[in-house]
Amino acid sequence: MTLAPELSGDAWLGTETHKLGIESFRGRFLLLDFWTLCCVNCHHVLAELRDLETTYADVLTVVGVHSPKFEHEKLADTVLQAIHRHDIHHPVLNDPDMTTWQAYGVRAWPTLVLVDPEGRIVATYSGEGHGHAIDALLQELIPQHEEHGTLQRGPGVYKPVESPPGVFRQPGKVETIPAHYRDFFGGADLLVSDSAAHRLAAIHHAASEEILWSAGEGTRGARDGSVGTAQFCEPYGVAWVSEDNASTLGYHLVVADTANHLLRGINLESGQVTTLAGTGRQWMQLEPTEGPAREVSLTTPWDVIVDGTTAIIAMAGDHRIWWCDLAKGEVGIFAGTSNEGLVDGAVTEAWFAQPSGLSGTVDDFWVVDAETSALRRITGGRVDTVAGQGLYEFGHVDGSGDQALLQHPLGSVVLPDGSIAIADSYNGAIRRYNPVTNQVTTLHRGLREPSDIAVVGDGDETQLAVAESSANRVVILGLPAESVHQGEALRLVRAPIEVAPGQVSVNVIFDPPPGQKRDDRYGPSTQLVVSSTPRQLLSAGTGNSVELNRLVTIAEGVSSGVLHVQAKGASCEEGEFAACHIHQQDWGIPILVTRGGLTEVTLTLSGSAT
Repeated sequence: MTLAPELSGDAWLGTETHKLGIESFRGRFLLLDFWTLCCVNCHHVLAELRDLETTYADVLTVVGVHSPKFEHEKLADTVLQAIHRHDIHHPVLNDPDMTTWQAYGVRAWPTLVLVDPEGRIVATYSGEGHGHAIDALLQELIPQHEEHGTLQRGPGVYKPVESPPGVFRQPGKVETIPAHYRDFFGGADLLVSDSAAHRLAAIHHAASEEILWSAGEGTRGARDGSVGTAQFCEPYGVAWVSEDNASTLGYHLVVADTANHLLRGINLESGQVTTLAGTGRQWMQLEPTEGPAREVSLTTPWDVIVDGTTAIIAMAGDHRIWWCDLAKGEVGIFAGTSNEGLVDGAVTEAWFAQPSGLSGTVDDFWVVDAETSALRRITGGRVDTVAGQGLYEFGHVDGSGDQALLQHPLGSVVLPDGSIAIADSYNGAIRRYNPVTNQVTTLHRGLREPSDIAVVGDGDETQLAVAESSANRVVILGLPAESVHQGEALRLVRAPIEVAPGQVSVNVIFDPPPGQKRDDRYGPSTQLVVSSTPRQLLSAGTGNSVELNRLVTIAEGVSSGVLHVQAKGASCEEGEFAACHIHQQDWGIPILVTRGGLTEVTLTLSGSAT
């Protein structure tokens, strides 16, 4: 087994010690979680780790190694805000130059590396669904290290970070309350998804720090019931049901209960919260994507719009757009393939990357695609990108849609003149896209992670209500004259890998956890999907297979791109009533084609060190 490389970065958060190294964890198991705050799959892994941290608190230390994708994510203060947002209760090392990432040979977010009490790497896991595997391995290794005297039980080095001030905790979405519903909210005209506080809160834009109504007990959970006792988990988007349809459906408000993987409904007359769609479990590859709404799992619904009795859902967790027939209680896929990237075309063929904001109607709506820093439009059965260039192209540049750059936008709203205001979160800006002129301009700058926008007032009184996430507030801004900001294209921190032209072997390692075997009861236990952007990057080797190795051909004349590798592995415990598990990852690997580059790319889905 290999000795774990040293830990390197510019700041330690969540600990009193300002500099920790591998020796600081000698005698304990160390689980390194390579993550970045923009990555929804990393959010899923944080949820998986909570049980492990509780169960093995006296022998295991989890350390988050924050490895940024976007320029904004390099800042230690930005990471600190994410720690608050996601209730992270372990130390985090900020690694802005990705030095530790490179030392451990990490290829994708999220990646987990388990180090034993003697400082040796014992296992590596990439993607999601590995909590049970780490649990099984710890159960096997803890007695061995106790017997050898190399394990030292006791408390870890975590110290909670101080909570920031503010009425809200990381507000994620804001929506205008229709005039006919405002009496239910004590006269409030804005509904705020107070995401890190696990509740909804109603305010009046003229007194944005006075909460007039709230729903949710304020702790993580998925309990239905009255608005005072019900529980949410990081709720984001909300959408209104018309009065006529509300009387038929039995609720007036639809909530994207994001970290619970649910759609919830709220009846304003009775004050009751109910579950409309989802099982409460995260959807995993090969599971059903259509059927009775309460029997199909969802995955991180981030925003929702309702038109009649149809809901359109931005399903950030699987990079697709879903629909829900609220009257029939059924769900299905509206657009996307689950491949992560920026590909336009028919709704059945388009690729998205963490869609996080919706605005418009069912027949014509706008999608804010966070990970490709893009604004997309869906109408007439097609998806078209109006601004944005790809997974690794971002910045703050105004101009025509094909030249403009955003940086991880999260929300949008249609303005009275038909233009689109965009919450350009990591640029700290409000941008505007005019579909008539095809121009992107800047309305406001200097905000702290604006995550959504609502319109209040009309005519000359029109204002914007902005959920300023990292400032823990909702701020009211005017509609100023547009300015043009040239800015710059920003550099991707993550270094591409160099591959040789011609044939390249892609291999994925999948070892079932201790006490488990590959689950072949209902078909092949593994699946591999290989693709690329641009599509011309690979002239052969794309498509699906059950084998976890593939020979691909890099096309002549293409010098760079992104190699997309999706892998799935199923494992099952022994016994008649054994639990079975899915492990999955989607690698989007930037590559440069160079003479003398790699002819073999090896990726680890789940593997023990030997």
